Amino acid sequence: MNKTPPEAPSAARQSRFRGVRLVAALAMLAMGAAVQAAGSAAKHEPGAPQVLAAPHYGDTLFHFYQDHTFTALTGLMVSQHFGRIAPHDDEAEVLRGGMLLAYGLHDEAATVFARLIENNTTPAVRNRAWYFLAQVRHQRGLNAQAEEALARVDAPLPGTLEDERQLLQAQLLMARDDYAGAAALLDALQANPKAAPNAGLYARFNLGVALVKTGDVKKGHALLEAVGQTPAPNEELRSLRDRANVALGFATLAAQQPREARLALQRVRLKGPSSNKALLGFGWAAAELKDPQLALAPWTELAGRGSAGGADAAVLEARIALPYAMAELRAYGSALKGYEQAAASFEQERQALAESIAAIRAGTLVQGLLAENTEAAGMNTSAGIRALPQMPHGAHLAPLLAGHAFQAAFRNLRDLQFLDANLARWQDSLGVYTDMLDSRRRAYTEKLPAVRASTGTADIAALAQRRDALATELVRVQAEGDAAAYANDRERGLLQRLARGQATLQAASGQPGVELPADAAERLRRAAGALTWQLTQEFSARGWEASKALRASTTGLARAREQDAALSRAQQDEPARHAAFAERIARLAQQVSAMRPGITLAAQAVQAQLQDIAVAELEAQQERLTVYAAQARLAIAQIHDQAQFAQRSTAAGVAR
Repeated sequence: MNKTPPEAPSAARQSRFRGVRLVAALAMLAMGAAVQAAGSAAKHEPGAPQVLAAPHYGDTLFHFYQDHTFTALTGLMVSQHFGRIAPHDDEAEVLRGGMLLAYGLHDEAATVFARLIENNTTPAVRNRAWYFLAQVRHQRGLNAQAEEALARVDAPLPGTLEDERQLLQAQLLMARDDYAGAAALLDALQANPKAAPNAGLYARFNLGVALVKTGDVKKGHALLEAVGQTPAPNEELRSLRDRANVALGFATLAAQQPREARLALQRVRLKGPSSNKALLGFGWAAAELKDPQLALAPWTELAGRGSAGGADAAVLEARIALPYAMAELRAYGSALKGYEQAAASFEQERQALAESIAAIRAGTLVQGLLAENTEAAGMNTSAGIRALPQMPHGAHLAPLLAGHAFQAAFRNLRDLQFLDANLARWQDSLGVYTDMLDSRRRAYTEKLPAVRASTGTADIAALAQRRDALATELVRVQAEGDAAAYANDRERGLLQRLARGQATLQAASGQPGVELPADAAERLRRAAGALTWQLTQEFSARGWEASKALRASTTGLARAREQDAALSRAQQDEPARHAAFAERIARLAQQVSAMRPGITLAAQAVQAQLQDIAVAELEAQQERLTVYAAQARLAIAQIHDQAQFAQRSTAAGVAR
């Protein structure tokens, strides 16, 4: 029985499919480069070491470069509130705006940068503010306003920011289809020997894509070829190299250059994220070379990636492309079997997708992602999804989880959970502060009577009067030279004895019958003279000591007055301070309690958004499966029709 092959896809249909794939591939690769270029919005390399005059700003930078962005941001805002950042105020505002931008707080970041521009800051700060403002506008889709902001940058930016500025300018030019302008800009960047190595590679890649779109295919192919053969020491550059080779492969395939397409696609890693597209394109290149035998190997490998690739479009297309190649080789039995297996696998895949959609709507996806990615918890702008959740047919989720929209939404959900946990900790802390305040109130109430009793035993006014009297007496003594006033207890006792002796001699000298020693008066006079001489000798030293003691008493009285005044103020102010602290704690507790329900609602909304994104993606995969299943059934019907036609023709020939 002669079997004729089923109707093969027309040349126009194949060309249309390849054209759609090429445009999609180039757009996706350009978007990936754009996201990569915008990844370091907040950080930049300083041109020279900077001396920090504000320790609090240094603490902020320490946490920032440790990727503790939330701690850096909140600490910086507290330091700014208390005025601890000077003289780095403008630099700190640029940093704060960059961190807000990295968190996706575009409105707040735009306000920061606009205020810096209006405040007439230094040209260096103003240029960076214009750049970040352009970046905010670009991320919000305001490309015309973003170009206007970039035009206000009148000097090169420091470090890698200048390379990022030029990449952003090129993206804006491509956004309004000015690929020639983007090509000129990227050409200058990739030729700049001072450009960062990665920036040069991304520039060459974007330049190649831009040149292909503008029609300069030869130069665009050459640039993509150069990127596709560049040594790649890390995963980022290896991934970029694979994307360049895939873009080159599909571009040369669209240009009817299948041999060049094979050479480019052969350089793509078999285990990389671009391997599926490379295998599919390699097979189509073989088909263009009229060598379906060569197409069997990549398509067989790709079609067998069902569990690893899930419902990947390239895998699905390979499942119907493989029997097509068998039909081209006139292996119609194998082709029929392949189409039937493809149709059955498509139906099985549809059921698996339906189970995945049901699990996603039940919340299994989001909860599983949160459980499997705990190491990335916290507000970390660079953390991504690193592990798939434990759920039915989790392989379906791999392309979905790699998407920017899903990654951004999941990061928002994780940030909301971090904020809720942070507020919960603050609620507990505010309770602790309330307990501390109550303890302080009790201690104040208990200690106040004892303090009042201890201070009440000293009459400060009486002590002040006594001090004044002593000061007056000291002035008199110094003026009159009254050395006896400084006599100590022993000397005062001797003075008293001398006075009594003199009085006794004087009283006895007039008494009849009383006979006194002849030298008694002289001896008494000598003793008085010796004591007077001794007091006179000590007069200056004792006067200085007395003045010193008077000054000490003055200082002591002043301190006592201060302490008494402080105690009086404390008796009035401390209860007011306790009340103010209590009011502030209650107000903060109320604010925290009011914020948590809003965060919970926002988290629920983001979770619903994640589920909607996932369901929409899987439903799109179901639609692709429907299209591929229809193509497989059509090919099966064509094979059966042609087989019946061949049988009838054979039977008619036998009858004749």
